[in-house]
Formats: sequence, C-alpha cells, structure tokens
Amino acid sequence: MALPPASPFVITYAQADYGLRAHVSGINGDLETTLAYWRDIAAQVRRLRPNAVLVVDDMDGDPPPPEELLSFVLSMKGEGMEGIRIAYVEKDTLHIPKVELAGLLANEHGFDARIFDREQAALAWLRYGER
Repeated sequence: MALPPASPFVITYAQADYGLRAHVSGINGDLETTLAYWRDIAAQVRRLRPNAVLVVDDMDGDPPPPEELLSFVLSMKGEGMEGIRIAYVEKDTLHIPKVELAGLLANEHGFDARIFDREQAALAWLRYGER
C-alpha cells in the first residue's frame, strides 16, 4: 500500500493578543499549494474565531503567477477569512510585488489584507493600525 504524498508545507499555529499567528514553511510554487495552505489557515480561523491573523510565509519557491491570483482570491471567498484583519509577511522581498497584487485583489473582493516585509510592522498594523 502506497503512502499518501507528503504535504509540501507545514503550518505552526499560535494564539496571540491580536489573534492567530500562522507560520508557513515548506515549498510553494503553484496555485494548488497556495490554496491548500490558505484553506488550512481558514479552517483554524473558523475554529478559533480570532479578530486577526498573521501569516508568516517562510516558504521556498515562487507564489502563483499573476494570472492565477484572481482565481486564488475568488477561491478563498466564503472560507471564513472575511471580516478579520489579515497581515501577510513575505520573507523574500523579490516576491513582494506579486504578493501585493494578491493583497490588492483580496481587498477589492471583501478581504482586509495587507502585505509586509517585516513581522514587527505587521504586528503594529494588527494591533494599532487604522481599519
């Protein structure tokens, strides 16, 4: 009997004063992986009902290409992430323009998301930033 393939990512969760922290590590590179880890985060959000979520992306590999970002955002509608503040920290500064596009699309479709290059800036926004 064959074992199921190992997940390309690992998420470590921690509750904090601002809400939920999700640290994602592993290998990205396609829309399916991105959707899978965001759906895992959304399941935790539905279960714990935090006011905000901090996603720290420590993955290797590229985010989905720009032409797939709208599909990603639309696929996340109804997963329970609407109505909470979402701070996303991208470790690879070369990926920030692509990730910022996803954030803009998310905001256009009812999410409250912002992209950061440093966790401290993300935490300040989650705790004290304007809505």
